[in-house]
Amino acid sequence: MVDRARRRGRFEVVEVAGPSMVPTLVDGDRLLVRYGGAVRPGAVVVLRHPFQQDLLVVKRAVERRPGGGWWVLGDNPYNASGDSTDYGPVPGELVLATAVLRFRPLAGGQLSLRARLSWAVSALRPLRADSSASRRLRAR
Repeated sequence: MVDRARRRGRFEVVEVAGPSMVPTLVDGDRLLVRYGGAVRPGAVVVLRHPFQQDLLVVKRAVERRPGGGWWVLGDNPYNASGDSTDYGPVPGELVLATAVLRFRPLAGGQLSLRARLSWAVSALRPLRADSSASRRLRAR
């Protein structure tokens, strides 16, 4: 991701790597993200890792903590590393973008119109702040 694209209101496509957001997101999914958008509890966000500033991670913003930080967790309870359970609340300035849309890449063998339409129906999914996911993750 390029820093100039991180200006407020700009959109960018990013790729998900790793299993921490399964089942919501899987390795290889693409996200359309909006920089500087309002973060709500339950939103999927892109943030700078607090200890490795060059590493960007995708997590769910569970709740805003006193002092302005966000408690962020992965959706996968079996792969809970690399989130606020490891490094605590994330300062608000490290939360860069909110995810707007998830799409899965088109498989190489999907050449027919029917296959492409089927892909579009199953692969494109809007990502809204999911307060029920936020409550479920807080209960973990």
